Amino acid sequence: MDKIIIAGLEIFACHGVNPEEKENGQVFLLDITLMADLSRARHSDKLDDTVNYAAVRKTVHRVFTGAKYDLIERAAQAVCEGILSEHPLVQEVCLRLKKPEAPMNAKFDYVAVEITEKRGKGGALE
Repeated sequence: MDKIIIAGLEIFACHGVNPEEKENGQVFLLDITLMADLSRARHSDKLDDTVNYAAVRKTVHRVFTGAKYDLIERAAQAVCEGILSEHPLVQEVCLRLKKPEAPMNAKFDYVAVEITEKRGKGGALE
């Protein structure tokens, strides 16, 4: 299986359990790894034979900003589901969702969750 990697995608959204997070929003960083069979694209050099990462970015942005989630775990799950439902060549998605401005009284780089979703038999999510 081949990989397409989108690293450090920055999206401003309103997720969090605190009211000010939902009202004011904050920056999130997404690292996305898409697993797909890219053998056809490697030989054809045609966009239709691969996963269009610009189209994936649009899906991610729409899903991620389309709702206000309390937990980054739920936001990450929604993004993975959106990618798999809209991009049939993608067989598996690994998403690391970073929250560098998490409201903690401490010095840190970021808080993150990392989840993986994949298609099962018949194309359904596992």
